[in-house]
Amino acid sequence: MSRVKHLLGISGGKDSAALAIYMSKNCPELDIEYYTCDTGKELKETYDLIDRLNSVLGKEIVIYKSMDDANSPMKNPFDHFLAIYGGYLPSPMARWCTNKMKLEPFEEHVGDAPTISYVGIRGDENREGYVSKKENIQTIFPFRKNIWSEDVIKKALSNSNLEVISSFYKELSPEVILKNVMQYAEQPISPKFTQRQKLNALIDADVKLFNKVIFEFLKTTDYPVGKLDYFHLVDSEDVIVLDDVFKILEDSGVGVPAYYKPIEYEVEIDGEIKRGTYSRSRSGCFFCFYQQKIEWVWLLEQHPDLFEKAIEYEKEGYTWMAERLEELKKPERVKAIKKEHYLRINREKSKSRTGQSWQDEILQAEGEGCASCFI
Repeated sequence: MSRVKHLLGISGGKDSAALAIYMSKNCPELDIEYYTCDTGKELKETYDLIDRLNSVLGKEIVIYKSMDDANSPMKNPFDHFLAIYGGYLPSPMARWCTNKMKLEPFEEHVGDAPTISYVGIRGDENREGYVSKKENIQTIFPFRKNIWSEDVIKKALSNSNLEVISSFYKELSPEVILKNVMQYAEQPISPKFTQRQKLNALIDADVKLFNKVIFEFLKTTDYPVGKLDYFHLVDSEDVIVLDDVFKILEDSGVGVPAYYKPIEYEVEIDGEIKRGTYSRSRSGCFFCFYQQKIEWVWLLEQHPDLFEKAIEYEKEGYTWMAERLEELKKPERVKAIKKEHYLRINREKSKSRTGQSWQDEILQAEGEGCASCFI
């Protein structure tokens, strides 16, 4: 039997860093390989975080390369692939940056070995995250109440496996909850009882029991987790949300990535000077096209040299967004973006019973983006 690989990607963001610390502490028996895919265009704050994380983990974070350094005239992966794509900048509709510099190096490194990939989608996020189409790679989400990926749930809870799952529940359920849980386990999926409803009912009944049942089911399949004798996360009931992520980072000594820390700015509104705060909401390249305009202003004012480098890429009709950076950097435009941001944040604060915090801004910004870069 092939040895199962355990891999955890470090993006330089808060969630993947916290997950690496969490897994290192809670699953020390797992020989996890921590890796990162460097685009060559990350913020200094990102590289600093990875350096600190390297020390805390006590093992080297491996760099998966996306290019042959010796045979490319370019000095970094982004410029290498930009040349291959004829200067065509990546965008939400053409994310070649993700495919070429993140996903392909990962899948090439894995090869055909059975592999478990740990992904830091939190318990307060409503998204699936990256799940490889390769059958030998299985994605696990340790921070969520449901640690299993959608493909596993769909297969396990399908009506064709109803008897198999029910038999595992009968075998593993404590007598005190057997009757309650079997009413859900034996009920077929239908328009009146959807897969989502069945999943939630079984997890709410007993999440550890649900995980044990799925683990036993996976042993009847070719999924990598099914090849393990024991899987620590089956016994976990942890649900890690944004506040927990920040606590894990601070308690470990790694700290929160510096680009998340709010920085004060001033803006004049109706003749009065107002003070708001801005920060960056995600990891990823300094010129990431998913940035909000206030984040571009943050880059302009906190890293003017990088902003100018981002401008250099805008040529021959290719831009990072509809508005050219040369226009965005003009003083009046910067003031207008700050004003809109200040007013929007204060509108949201007035609607919220608890007030709007900088963490709330991060949560809102996470609705857009590429999971493989920003986890």
